[in-house]
Amino acid sequence: MTPALNTTASGWRRVSGLLALVGLVALLLADLEITRVSPGHELLRISQGFLSPDFSSTDFLWRAVVNTLAFAGQGTALGALAGFAMAVMWHWRAVRAVAASVRAVHELFWGLLLLQLTGLSTVTAVLAIAIPYSGIFAKVFGEFLEEADPAPAAALPAGSRALSVFFFARLPLVWQAFKAYGSYRLECAIRASAILGFIGLPTLGFHLETAFREGHYDQGAALLYLFFLIIFTLRWWLRPTLIPVYLIAAVAWAPPVVYLNPDILVRFVTHDLVPAPLRQGENLTALFQWLAMLWQQQLWPGLWQTLVLGMAALLVTALLSLLLFPLISPLFGNRVSRLGGHGLLVVLRTTPEFFLAFFFLILLGPSMLPGILALALHTGAIVAHLTGRFSESLHLRADAPTGLNRYAWEVLPRISPNLLAFLLYRWEVIMRETAVLGILGIHTLGFYIDSSVAEFRFDRTLILILATVALNLVVDAMSRALRKRLRLRNAGCQMPNA
Repeated sequence: MTPALNTTASGWRRVSGLLALVGLVALLLADLEITRVSPGHELLRISQGFLSPDFSSTDFLWRAVVNTLAFAGQGTALGALAGFAMAVMWHWRAVRAVAASVRAVHELFWGLLLLQLTGLSTVTAVLAIAIPYSGIFAKVFGEFLEEADPAPAAALPAGSRALSVFFFARLPLVWQAFKAYGSYRLECAIRASAILGFIGLPTLGFHLETAFREGHYDQGAALLYLFFLIIFTLRWWLRPTLIPVYLIAAVAWAPPVVYLNPDILVRFVTHDLVPAPLRQGENLTALFQWLAMLWQQQLWPGLWQTLVLGMAALLVTALLSLLLFPLISPLFGNRVSRLGGHGLLVVLRTTPEFFLAFFFLILLGPSMLPGILALALHTGAIVAHLTGRFSESLHLRADAPTGLNRYAWEVLPRISPNLLAFLLYRWEVIMRETAVLGILGIHTLGFYIDSSVAEFRFDRTLILILATVALNLVVDAMSRALRKRLRLRNAGCQMPNA
């Protein structure tokens, strides 16, 4: 009997097949009910709103736009500074653990916690963005420094001071990459700043949620168009030389002044966050009973729903990516079709998952279906864009087939490893976003976190947020382990830095 060959292709097939099977089971278990009585009629009203946007009905719209930009700019700058400091010490395991923990908590969850201390203020918005971004910047900057060419540092005279080595032989090698990533992260911060409006902060998201919930779709459409305008024009107005001017203007417009009563901070940390049995002087048995109750009523249901929705979304993301990448690939279509494909993917990947989920909730009613569609459309557009760009490097024979045969027999086998690598990279992001969709009413971990905040049970909030951190760390570790294992067998697969 001939033994089975353990080749690179067999490894990719096994991982792909396992993830597809888990995703299919999750899709079968997911609540996909459409509870809206007449989604077609609602879609018609929304379409009419988008065709006739009303830019004049939202009071102080310009103020919301400036707030969105000011919070994003200050949050990104503070996060970059803190991340840079941690990146210098990236070789320390404790620093990597802190960075992983803070970036595993979504900006909205940080916002919910900070609201209890600093209220609806600039500090709340800036820190809600800066804290998780510091962990993200630390990881990316740290990896840039690790991968930088060591030859210039090795060429310096023995006994050179560490500070001189860093600033003259290491930092110049990665400075351009730092700047490029900072620009990309500012774009993400503008999206995050807008979403913070859903918890009451005065950004575009606050007015957008109000307009859509009240059925004023023409006003909501105008806000969304303004949001797109800001993102699409970034390359023209975001110049490195103007960044100091923008930062000074942002601080002048929304000063990050802290009005914090120290007694409130002390009480929040030493009383409100302490589990109720310990706070009331009860014994460890009571604490275990409290944890068991929390596990049964909130932790397990929240984790299960988050896993089901996240894995189902990962499967639908993969299917959408396979369908969408030919729209921009030079191996298919023509210039006009590729231009349209690029436009579609840009709109889908620019619109935050949170906005898309909110839109589908209005259209279809509360279930997992809006969350799955939102995550799959947004992430599918990103993976399709990356896969389409990768397909530009493929060279086909002159007598290669065309149409469906080219897609199925020439291109698909060659892009599949990279497609899987991109999906594994986005897996952690999907799970992180899945948890936060609970704030919209979908019963993931975020639903129970939002409920515990509304009930002022912050001890439960802390445990639930720690559960989201643990889940994200586990998924990230699994993703990295799979990527590392598969990369060893296929050195041609390069991961994106985004």
